[in-house]
Amino acid sequence: MAHALMLLLESPVLIAAIFISGIGGTFQFGFHISVLTSPSPFIKELVNTTCLQRYSISLEQWEVTLIWSFIVSIFCIGGLLGTLCAGRLSSAYGRKRCLLLNNLFAIGGAGMMLLSKMAMSFEMIMVGRFLYGINAGVSLSIHTMYLVECAPKRLRGIVGVSVSTFLSMGKFSGQLLGISELLGTEDRWPWLLGFSGATALLQLITLPFLPESPKYLLLDRGDRQGCEKAIRRLWGNRDHSAEVEELLVEHASTKGVRSHTVLDLILDQDVRWQFLTILVAFTTLQFSGINAVYLYSFDVFRTAGIPTHQLRHVALGTGLCEVSTSLVCVMVIESTGKKLMLYRGYLCMAVTLGLLTLTLYLQIQVSWMPYCSMLLIFIFIFLFSSGPAGVTVSLPGDIFNQSFKSAAYTIGCTLNWLGLFLLGLLFPVIVVSTSASHTLSLYVHYRSKVWGHLEMSLFLKEKLFFCPLK
Repeated sequence: MAHALMLLLESPVLIAAIFISGIGGTFQFGFHISVLTSPSPFIKELVNTTCLQRYSISLEQWEVTLIWSFIVSIFCIGGLLGTLCAGRLSSAYGRKRCLLLNNLFAIGGAGMMLLSKMAMSFEMIMVGRFLYGINAGVSLSIHTMYLVECAPKRLRGIVGVSVSTFLSMGKFSGQLLGISELLGTEDRWPWLLGFSGATALLQLITLPFLPESPKYLLLDRGDRQGCEKAIRRLWGNRDHSAEVEELLVEHASTKGVRSHTVLDLILDQDVRWQFLTILVAFTTLQFSGINAVYLYSFDVFRTAGIPTHQLRHVALGTGLCEVSTSLVCVMVIESTGKKLMLYRGYLCMAVTLGLLTLTLYLQIQVSWMPYCSMLLIFIFIFLFSSGPAGVTVSLPGDIFNQSFKSAAYTIGCTLNWLGLFLLGLLFPVIVVSTSASHTLSLYVHYRSKVWGHLEMSLFLKEKLFFCPLK
């Protein structure tokens, strides 16, 4: 582990690539998962005020909730669109150029957010969220591809985990900036929602100084000279002949082989187990319930019995917990191995949710039980960040060759966005409709998650070992 860190420190351009691609990459996705929690009452008030002024209609609670759900979920529609375009665009125009142009969507979305309150238009928030979704959908796929392809083989584990680290940092930043002492106020919330424009502008200015992915230059463009130049810049002036030779062998084996489509990947029997691994891993990642904590963290902790005046600080603690845990994951991934981290993580998450079911069932009878529920939620986040979160995002790049890689990322990220869309659309409606019997509902809800995690653990134990992971 120490040797890997020393090698990383000897490659300052690679470190710069991690930070520059991350701040405009998965950071954006994580930021928009959590940022709506704090300004949600102000946005709902804007929705009601807009309808009252335009149409002289005062919306009922369920109507406001429905519009709010759509504001949350339209981000996923844009994300799905961005994901479906990302693979083809990255193969045609390169990883770096796609990341650069992708920032324009975030800057456009930031402009919509900043002007929405002034224009008294919640529709502008919807358009801004849609543009943010396109930006996040493209960056979620291409940021991961770019970094994994820029890293030497012995550093790919650490560099791959940095993708989820920036995602966690985005979630925490959205929560931190949303507190009332910073931007989470009635006057400043448009600046909170427009913050992503600043990070996009930062990447737009700095990314041109980084090289294109060496693997893309050689395997997709056939540019050996450009590949070797990029390797020297990213990895330093040490001897990299072994890595270059390995790339040349892969280039020779894939010469004349076109990039496979999603349909090719689904139908190809030679990569059946890899495909099933991506299918199960990304589906379980989204339906594990982790993003419900960030999209509707106040609702989750309020249902768990946490007092209203403590909700904001407890929600902030979830982001801090995930960031710190993801940094620990960077330290242990090389020594622990990805299969063990996935299997152990999901198994322990299932046990934690089983205990959470019990505390939720007993919270009416025992006064201090809500705090046990809060502790178990933090343990759940810790287990998620130290295992599945650090491994799953970069999984397609680890188990597929270059010709299948774009299609694999497209499938994985599509599953991610579909799951997030359903979660964002249905979760608040379920909370409102079941408020009268929340104890029983949560019992059934969390029990189903326990079985889901157990099924995932059994799948990983029986099938994942067929895939060429460490």
